[in-house]
Amino acid sequence: MTTTLIQEKCVAFRVDSPRVTDEEIIELSPIIPDWRLFEDHGIKKLERVFKVKDFVEELTLTNAVGDEAEMEGHHPMLTAEWGRVTVTWWTHKIKDLHRNDFIMAARTDRIYEASRSAGATPA
Repeated sequence: MTTTLIQEKCVAFRVDSPRVTDEEIIELSPIIPDWRLFEDHGIKKLERVFKVKDFVEELTLTNAVGDEAEMEGHHPMLTAEWGRVTVTWWTHKIKDLHRNDFIMAARTDRIYEASRSAGATPA
């Protein structure tokens, strides 16, 4: 199922696009087990912290996630700081989670896995 989620394309959304239901969150969360689901000012978000060994890995991971986000037209909050990169996904227009956020979290995991050979490890 992870492969399927990674292969899905993000769909264009509007303010009235459907939010993921609690049942969908239960179904999708095991696909991205390292992501933390939390609420920030009433907005559900997905977040994961990636530990990296140096500034070059930090920039490489940040840029790779940014490139993928730009291709899909769905953008996360990226925080690059000493030794780690934090990626937070939610859908700004609906102020909640959409399936696109789970797709992009799975893709972020794939990007990270590809970078592991360079020495990055999850926090």
